[in-house]
Amino acid sequence: MPIIKSAKKRVRTAKKASVRNSKVKRILRASVKDFHAAASAKTQGQAQSAIDKALKKNIIHKNKAARLKKRLAAHAKAAGAKPAAKATKPAAKAKAPAKKPTAKKAPAKK
Repeated sequence: MPIIKSAKKRVRTAKKASVRNSKVKRILRASVKDFHAAASAKTQGQAQSAIDKALKKNIIHKNKAARLKKRLAAHAKAAGAKPAAKATKPAAKAKAPAKKPTAKKAPAKK
């Protein structure tokens, strides 16, 4: 066990981080297994989302994430699963920003 106070804190924070990381890894593996068990657009989306979350949290390398997503897409294509159509948001109308009236200040008195 460490003796220095900062080293003790590093042990505590490393333990918390490892718990968080293992949870994300577990969710990632489970979602990929679910997709392989029943390939559909829904399970593919969930698996890709889990991969993206793990990548965002620096739990897996970006090349590994790309490789996993490529394999998911190839498996989905072989299984005949159609990708889900992405819902597009209607374009918002651009409004001109309202101009605020500028108040003129009196010069400072000396």
